[in-house]
Amino acid sequence: MDFDWTMALGSFLVAIIVGLTGMGGGALMTPMLVTFFGVSPLAAVSSDLVAAAVMKPVGSAVHYRQGTIDMRLVGWLCVGSVPAAFSGVLLARALGHGGEVEEIISKAMGVALMIAAAGLVFRGYLSRRAGGTPDAPSSPGTTGDDGRATDKGGRGKDGRTAPRVKVRPVPTVVVGAIGGLVVGVTSVGSGSLIIVALLALYPALKANQLVGTDLLQAVPLVFAAAIGHLLFGDFRMEVTTALLVGSVPGVYLGSRISSRAPGGIIRRILTIVLVASSLKMFGLGAVPLAWTMTALIAVSAAVWLVLRHRTARALRASADTVKVSPDELVR
Repeated sequence: MDFDWTMALGSFLVAIIVGLTGMGGGALMTPMLVTFFGVSPLAAVSSDLVAAAVMKPVGSAVHYRQGTIDMRLVGWLCVGSVPAAFSGVLLARALGHGGEVEEIISKAMGVALMIAAAGLVFRGYLSRRAGGTPDAPSSPGTTGDDGRATDKGGRGKDGRTAPRVKVRPVPTVVVGAIGGLVVGVTSVGSGSLIIVALLALYPALKANQLVGTDLLQAVPLVFAAAIGHLLFGDFRMEVTTALLVGSVPGVYLGSRISSRAPGGIIRRILTIVLVASSLKMFGLGAVPLAWTMTALIAVSAAVWLVLRHRTARALRASADTVKVSPDELVR
């Protein structure tokens, strides 16, 4: 099989989404290989995992430099995910009805992803009602977000004290173990499944911190699963090479944008990817999925414009209310 530049282009586009949101690699890359390029499911899973073992460190390195990773969460997640990922490969071989198991896992993930998307929308709504600025830029060293990388004095890159989330070790390890097991069986979940759980366990983490932490914890997880698949000899070098050519620059570009972009924009992109991945997990075809997402994006844009207009009008009205004339100040 000659080098496939079309496959490389597809992996580049998917990798940008991975870098932006920390998820979608397995949920988008593996179906792309099977549906559009005719790769067998087993070869697609193993080749995707081996490519992800190289792609994930690139994206996580960008977030690490920007201070948008909570290393404590990464450590506890890896305690559960690394051994579980390798065990998942063995489990996939041992199960007599792997297709039925993957179907159940896919449906469960579809529900979880849709709940996560609704949670992100609700979180943005609450932030707007509370008078927050969800679209405020989250530049490195200035956000004061929970769980960002800090120096030994507990300060961020700008010298300010960075508030930290309270880590919950037991549920975090359990999340890592479940995510690792699912990844070992299906190659899906290193980003999508675990980011859902992180969002539920640690709602104080902002969007770019969820992405950065999720990307880094996926590195050892994917390595463990990839080694398991390599040992069974079910990966194809030509497929992995094409994926790497496209995914490495793609994930770097997406991560650069994610680590510096406003949190509100990242949240919207993440919500769209969550919904798309959820619908894909439910078995929606490519064409219906494309039309559904187009309609969803159009409706979301219209709602956002209406809310933005109302907010601007309310701010102008508030500014007019507090204005005081010079004559009244003299009195």
